Amino acid sequence: MKVYFHLNLESFSNCYFVVNELSKQAIIIDPGKINEQIIKQVEDGNLKLAAALITHNHMSHMNGLKTLKKIYDVEVYAADAEIAEKPSHVLKGDGSLTIAGMNVSYYSVPGHSADSIVFKIGNVLFTGDTLQAGIIGTTNSNYSKKTLVTNIRTKLLSQHDDTIVMPGHGPMSSIGAERMFNIDTETRKS
Repeated sequence: MKVYFHLNLESFSNCYFVVNELSKQAIIIDPGKINEQIIKQVEDGNLKLAAALITHNHMSHMNGLKTLKKIYDVEVYAADAEIAEKPSHVLKGDGSLTIAGMNVSYYSVPGHSADSIVFKIGNVLFTGDTLQAGIIGTTNSNYSKKTLVTNIRTKLLSQHDDTIVMPGHGPMSSIGAERMFNIDTETRKS
């Protein structure tokens, strides 16, 4: 498995490609914008784009989905049925699936948005806006923040220290670093 990073300069959001090197299949995560560089990577790598995973229903993470679906026959996985407009796989709760020959676990982590979902492939968590380097996603109430922090603690910070965090914005991190330095998730705060 290889992970490739693309930055959407319009919204400063992160987009990721996860490639199964054996099958030449790929998954795209949070396609905020589909540009020439992304299409070139798929075409030059002779990749079959198997799926698009959407961490939450915010435009900066899914705005390129319409373009992507015009070019490729791609399955869409998200927790919000409105995202894909047409056929999609609506994910509820926590679970796992096999996509592009890779095990993909998913965790429902509401708080930043009602449909926030985190994907795990190998030892990499794709967290969208749920968990970022040193911070958590914004919320609109104290209840939402408490829900988000509780879910981050139980579902994400329970992962191994060397689990890589690939957020929707900003630099990557690790669970060990977030457990140690993320002040929003410290156990003494509620």
